[in-house]
Amino acid sequence: MTTDSFFALMCVSLITLFFGFVMTFMGYRFFLFLLPIWGFFFGFGLGAEAIQAIFGTAFLSDITSWVVGFVVGAIFALLSYLFYFIAVALIAGSLGYAIGAGLMMAIGFDMGFLVWLVGFILGIVFAVAVLALNIQKWVIIIATALLGAGVIVGTFLFLFGGLPPQQLVANPVAVALRSSPLWMIIYLLLALFGIVVQFQTTRRWQIESYDRWTEVPAAPPA
Repeated sequence: MTTDSFFALMCVSLITLFFGFVMTFMGYRFFLFLLPIWGFFFGFGLGAEAIQAIFGTAFLSDITSWVVGFVVGAIFALLSYLFYFIAVALIAGSLGYAIGAGLMMAIGFDMGFLVWLVGFILGIVFAVAVLALNIQKWVIIIATALLGAGVIVGTFLFLFGGLPPQQLVANPVAVALRSSPLWMIIYLLLALFGIVVQFQTTRRWQIESYDRWTEVPAAPPA
């Protein structure tokens, strides 16, 4: 590995770790800033995995999966920026998808249509349930802590465990759940600590819902 590639690798890893720590411990407070970023990467992974599941190709092995992933990611990022209820549905849906697909792969299934379908259905169930039960704050806290902890563990496995970057992009929670019992325990403890920290620091703080599509900017003073 050349010096330039090592430097680039470390820069990307540090940025990813920073993003993971912010999500884990400050996900609710910085939700409005984090969600478009997470929406893009979740949409990118979901779109690419859909191509993988339907056509049986490897993850990001052809131009179609890259294009579909980028388009879906861009749509998710834009919608989560414009509409609060979609942002909440996306974070809940991404958690449901990560858990569903992650558990299927943890018990021995390879990534394919069945794994993708289980994750997709569970993601829809999570999204609908959160909006119907009006438990957005708790779900945002739990989801950002779990997903952020997956990013942290996945990044360390990428740096020191030889994890291919494609797996980290596809589903960091699945990586954390199936790597080893030790890493799974570290992941769960990190996520639990993140939930506690977020709850303690946001007891009297509430995100206001938004709809930037219909918001009209105030007229400048005369």
